[in-house]
Amino acid sequence: MADMGEFREAVTAWAAGGPGDRARELAARLSVRTVVLLEGPSDVAAVDALAASRSRNLAAEGLCVLAMGGAMSVGRFAGLLGPSGLGLRLTGLCDERERPFYARGWERAGAAPEGYFVCAADLEDELIRALGVPRVKELVREEGDLRPLQTFLSQPAQRGRTAQQQLRRFLGTKKGRKIHYGRVLVEALDPDRVPAPLDNLFAAL
Repeated sequence: MADMGEFREAVTAWAAGGPGDRARELAARLSVRTVVLLEGPSDVAAVDALAASRSRNLAAEGLCVLAMGGAMSVGRFAGLLGPSGLGLRLTGLCDERERPFYARGWERAGAAPEGYFVCAADLEDELIRALGVPRVKELVREEGDLRPLQTFLSQPAQRGRTAQQQLRRFLGTKKGRKIHYGRVLVEALDPDRVPAPLDNLFAAL
């Protein structure tokens, strides 16, 4: 039986230049109505974690959460999936520096311009600010990463950065760490402390 994972794979292959027949077939079979376009897997981990905490089965609701492999791909994905392509509703999250890519992609796809939500720096930065530096450091310790963090903080390049900037950079220093902490940080949030871009995204789904 087909699932949303197969649809994501089919769309990714289509965006890479392959045929679109399989994506079209699965979109109809799975009753996909909305695609959430995200830069990468750490964002997907955060969105999935918040969905779980709110007891929402996004796939069952016809919502596909898709990592594009970089914000510069948004025009391609939006064109294939949005009003000018499969006719699906588009939404998503982006960083402030990526806003122009999303704006152009949405416009070219004929999608509603207010359909995506913008993080100040990135989603990790939003989560660190929501939790506070002491709580994030506590979570790092609980996850067994305190020693790597201490080693990282001892590097000369970190001395001129704020504690929040240091933590944000630390999360990206090892493959898979951002994905892991995308889930961990969201799971640690109080329900009323969800960062506005992420909370607004869910309110729109």
